[in-house]
Amino acid sequence: MLLEKLAIEPARESSVVTLIIITIGASIFLRGLVQVLLDKQFHALPPFTGNEPIIIGGATILPQSLWVLFGTGCCMGMLWYFFGRTPLGKAMLATAYNPLAAKLVGINTRMILLLSFGLAALLGAIGGILVAPLSATYYEIGIMLGLKGFCAAILGGLGNGLGAVVGGLIVGIAETMGAGYVSSEYKDAIAFVIILLVLVFMPRGLLGRGGTDRV
Repeated sequence: MLLEKLAIEPARESSVVTLIIITIGASIFLRGLVQVLLDKQFHALPPFTGNEPIIIGGATILPQSLWVLFGTGCCMGMLWYFFGRTPLGKAMLATAYNPLAAKLVGINTRMILLLSFGLAALLGAIGGILVAPLSATYYEIGIMLGLKGFCAAILGGLGNGLGAVVGGLIVGIAETMGAGYVSSEYKDAIAFVIILLVLVFMPRGLLGRGGTDRV
């Protein structure tokens, strides 16, 4: 929320490219800050309920992975209720669709944008807590996770929460299959290959909706 207030809001009239550059610069600053305040070492966090694999239909899955699925389902349900049933959630949707129209009907768009950044940070924190026991945590781990999350969102369809979850499952399965049948060295490259294929052959994603503009 401080990032939105101190960096994004003063440049709200700037182009999208400028805002992207600002967020990239903020990301570099935050990673450097973590290095200074903490360290550059890898840190392992214990799983919530043990690390004994569960065998389901001949396949093994870690208990923490089930926590990730459970947490994702809870977040999706709460977001569905928030955006579909609460005035604040509807105000966020209205601001995202048309900020000027939202402002004209009395919505405090500045406050809504601030709360939107807070909601994004909350979801990111929940995701980090759930994923941290599955992989070593260090100051730059967010870069790869962010890129894979972006890949999942593109694959599922930008703006579609369910599509992002479906896209994430597809990316995860593709990475696992690639690591098992091809080579683990190419595991992280699979997500980028998927991004290229989707952008070329299916720009709207799997569950994305087409739009029409009157000219």
